[in-house]
Amino acid sequence: MSKNFPMMAKTLFGFEPLLAKELRALGAQNISEGIRQVSFEGDTGFLYKANFCLRTALKVLKPIAKSRVRNQQDLYRAVYDIAWPSFFEVEKSFALDTTMFSDLFNNSLFVTQKAKDAIVDRFRREVGRRPDVDTRNADVRIQLHLRDDVLTVSLDSSGGSLHRRGYRQQTNLAPINEVLAAGLLKHSEYSEHFDLLDPMCGSGTFLIEAAMMACNIPPAINRNSFAFMNWRDFDAELWEVIREAALNKIRDCSASFVGYDKAPSAVAKAKENVKRANLEEYIRIEQRDFFKTQKEKSGKLQLVCNPPYGERLQIDGEEFYGKLGDTLKRSYPGTDAWVISSHFEGLKHVGLRPSRKIKVFNGSLEARWLKYEMYAGSKKAKKQNRT
Repeated sequence: MSKNFPMMAKTLFGFEPLLAKELRALGAQNISEGIRQVSFEGDTGFLYKANFCLRTALKVLKPIAKSRVRNQQDLYRAVYDIAWPSFFEVEKSFALDTTMFSDLFNNSLFVTQKAKDAIVDRFRREVGRRPDVDTRNADVRIQLHLRDDVLTVSLDSSGGSLHRRGYRQQTNLAPINEVLAAGLLKHSEYSEHFDLLDPMCGSGTFLIEAAMMACNIPPAINRNSFAFMNWRDFDAELWEVIREAALNKIRDCSASFVGYDKAPSAVAKAKENVKRANLEEYIRIEQRDFFKTQKEKSGKLQLVCNPPYGERLQIDGEEFYGKLGDTLKRSYPGTDAWVISSHFEGLKHVGLRPSRKIKVFNGSLEARWLKYEMYAGSKKAKKQNRT
């Protein structure tokens, strides 16, 4: 039975508590929240499970060495002293990703180059040959994290970012990141007992992530490879056990998932992504203008929306967000509407007071995830019914 070891999962700003909750539910030990990351402990099987099942993680790292470095000689020696041939074979390509919060070196490229030299030299000494560097499609990715004079070297078990689920081949001008979509749904306390509508669905990401959550489908089910598969200690049999155990927990759900978009190209792309995710029986995509629609059923509805911000898709903010608010008030009673936007001026014209505001980032843009509660009757009557 393999022993537990330290790991760290990277995430987006504000998603640390969500990721910690996910890790706890999966069975991680010694969980500790940081900034855009959560550290924890688990065994090799858990490392595989974390990559396959975490919805709000971008990467899962396995730290392998920590050293104090004060100059380039210390840096070279710290990396050279790691027994690299025991981690991956010389035939595998590798790449380095460096993050620095230190005044000891001028730039991260120098640190990366020095570490690369150390790894290559260690292989030459022990194997007689050196592995190739491939910055785009490396078999093995290594993370260097330098804070002040402390260097942490980690193996990136994920490889490509975990937001690349494998189902989204078609995107529009302003697609929402899959991890961001999943985290926003979790922030909204999305329940599979409610129907979900995305009235400006674009690539369909919100709908796909919500349906996968409702059916307990592992987020990486459509992904073919992870970097840990290229490590020397990769256990293919254990991986299959972990994968099958997760797949056996998939369930059916009764909720409906509906997406509108007025652009025919967006509808076509969303439908293709839904098809690739094998979720056609759950998700319906239609070409419709949200501002001309009304609620389909009388029951509880959750609406999620990533409207244009005016960055890549030009809009008249006052008119657009005014229409958004008017449509919600007029046509969507009994709806909890969640909207993400960085168009702060436009949001002033929604004409509704949000009951929740959560600061998030969509890429480099600071945004807000806002909840608008649309009551079936008047708000006053709603309050009276509660008392």
